Amino acid sequence: MTTPVALVTGASSGIGEATALKLQSLGYTVYAAARRVSRMQSLVTAGIHVLPMDVTDDDSIQAGIQQIIARSGRIDVLVNNAGYGSYGAVEDVSVDEARAQFDVNVFGAVRLTQLALPHMRKQRSGTIVNITSMGGKIHTPLGAWYHGTKFALEAISDCLRLEVEPFGINVVVIEPGGIKTEWAGIAADKLRETSGQGAYASQANTMAEAMVGEASRKRQSPPQLIADTIGKAVSARRPKTRYAVGFGAKPMIFMRRLLSDRAFDGFIRMATGISRKAA
Repeated sequence: MTTPVALVTGASSGIGEATALKLQSLGYTVYAAARRVSRMQSLVTAGIHVLPMDVTDDDSIQAGIQQIIARSGRIDVLVNNAGYGSYGAVEDVSVDEARAQFDVNVFGAVRLTQLALPHMRKQRSGTIVNITSMGGKIHTPLGAWYHGTKFALEAISDCLRLEVEPFGINVVVIEPGGIKTEWAGIAADKLRETSGQGAYASQANTMAEAMVGEASRKRQSPPQLIADTIGKAVSARRPKTRYAVGFGAKPMIFMRRLLSDRAFDGFIRMATGISRKAA
């Protein structure tokens, strides 16, 4: 039988690294892509193919897909994991930064999907796995652009699922909750840099502490949980369309469905410690 082939983006650490190793353990030939190739020696040692790839650079994306097809002749699973969290008040975040957030979290994933789909259609099989977040279903203070990207990728995934199902291709959304990765620290630093001074300083500093404080770190789930869920999804004959996993994901999404907008606003203020009144 032909060995299945998987491409995982954002694979230099965290969820991407764990997923690359998980898929290899399931018998996949795995290509792990990231900008920081120097951090991927452990994957090379494990026998995983490492690709330098910047998902905001079309030439880089095309070169990566071409290399996979030239080497392996097919692509069975695409895990769109590359992404980051850009937090800051809507008033403070520059339009250039907002575009950069969408370029990485949305347009990079969509462009890779566009390039992978012709090969999957030819095979009459394949699975696109889009890593969104519980943040694709809920909202938090000072995260408008980040949440916007995740809401967008959720909607794109739903439309894509309808389009490609006739070709035997699955589209799966993974909605992680709090996970022990670099994400929270990077998002908190960006938040302090963007809105840590000025009119939104009180909210920004409170929210940043909620992201990286000891209480939050203790409750975060390991990246392996997400990797195992992805492994389960790609191994299923008919996977679920969505998997909400990791600390807080299911309860937070449930609360958003249950509560009115104003009631959920209050719930989030209480959870993050942000006051209703300006400082």
